[in-house]
Amino acid sequence: MAKIVLVFGTFDPLHAGHDDFFRQAKALGDYLLVVVARDDVIRQQKQREPFQREAVRRTNVAAAAPVDEAVLGDSQPHAYTIIRQRSFDILAVGYDQTPTDDAIRTMLAAVGKASVPIVRLQAYKPEQYKSSYLRQGSA
Repeated sequence: MAKIVLVFGTFDPLHAGHDDFFRQAKALGDYLLVVVARDDVIRQQKQREPFQREAVRRTNVAAAAPVDEAVLGDSQPHAYTIIRQRSFDILAVGYDQTPTDDAIRTMLAAVGKASVPIVRLQAYKPEQYKSSYLRQGSA
């Protein structure tokens, strides 16, 4: 049976750091499922407008070589619908993503997936490849 790795992110805009993030996550399993944040969630959680709209971001993520499937996330932060409904074997998290691993473990336990391992991935040239830096350069 294929080992499914789940990751989340805004990917706004997609860059080489994300490509490395996808490569690291895919190396943990056989199938990489990527959840792309909705525009409304970016507005609520990051207090800014998305640089690119959700449909564009999802399409760009889906086209990345290591990605097997890219889906849009929940319209409400912390709904965790995909985590509840989809089967996955590993939850991979970026080096700078929130929430903390302890908070993620609590959430996984609350949805009956306490046994799913959390893997915190390594940074890839964070001084160069961070979406916030790239957005500033294009402003």
